[in-house]
Amino acid sequence: MSSLTDIDKRYLEKIFGMRSGYVLDYSDATYGEFFSRYKINIHGSRYQSYGTSKAKKMRAFWELEPDSVVAPVLAEMLASYEADCELNGREVEKGILDKTKAIVARLGGKGPNLNDADTEVDFLSQEFTIPNLHRIPVEPQVTTIIEQRLSEARSALKAEAFLSVILLCGSVLEGVLLGAAQSKPEKFNRSSASPKTKDGKVKPLHEWSLAQLIDVACEVSLLKLDVKKFSHGLRDFRNYIHPYEQLVSGFTPDEHTAKVCFQVLKAALASLAGER
Repeated sequence: MSSLTDIDKRYLEKIFGMRSGYVLDYSDATYGEFFSRYKINIHGSRYQSYGTSKAKKMRAFWELEPDSVVAPVLAEMLASYEADCELNGREVEKGILDKTKAIVARLGGKGPNLNDADTEVDFLSQEFTIPNLHRIPVEPQVTTIIEQRLSEARSALKAEAFLSVILLCGSVLEGVLLGAAQSKPEKFNRSSASPKTKDGKVKPLHEWSLAQLIDVACEVSLLKLDVKKFSHGLRDFRNYIHPYEQLVSGFTPDEHTAKVCFQVLKAALASLAGER
């Protein structure tokens, strides 16, 4: 069994496009050929415990095989993803790619292990309190909306409305990061991680995705590295606002996931308020 965590798997599923049941652009034949080079019969019954799609076989592979087997497979797939983007003129999702490379390095014994300080357990054990929201760089009218959503998220957590908690936390995170970007446009636009158009110009801030806002906010030192890491997890969970995304992934929000998301949001707010 690999040591991939739930958050690790979500990053990998995102980079490989697994929510639709596929894995990158592999056909059944090329998928089988790829794994056969690692002496793995990926189409065999051993890997069909979750179903017969390529994505479900990959999830079974992660669960059944040790890190020493999983790491080289994932490393080659990430290289294939990069090559495919380059050959087809598609933008590489750099933030997610860097994260997945770090995951693979850890599996291969070349990176931090699960006992490092930025793991989920250690992150959750830290005490984060919601700061004075007026210290966050957003318009006063938006601060009022944020306060309302935080209050609603607390109520939803008590009522065990866990998906509502996740969606509220995701919306607040995106709002405050956009506000931070709009308050420091030159700083954000000059970042090497800022998203560009095909002609090399920085995209208008309102067109930035949440993933891009997270990456740049970290690069300009508004978010700590651990907050960046877990913010991407919250972003992925937030995408389940689309019912079909949730259906394909089989995601069922629970209390733990909701608390992780609330913890991430509190840490991000503290960072943006200069209290962390």
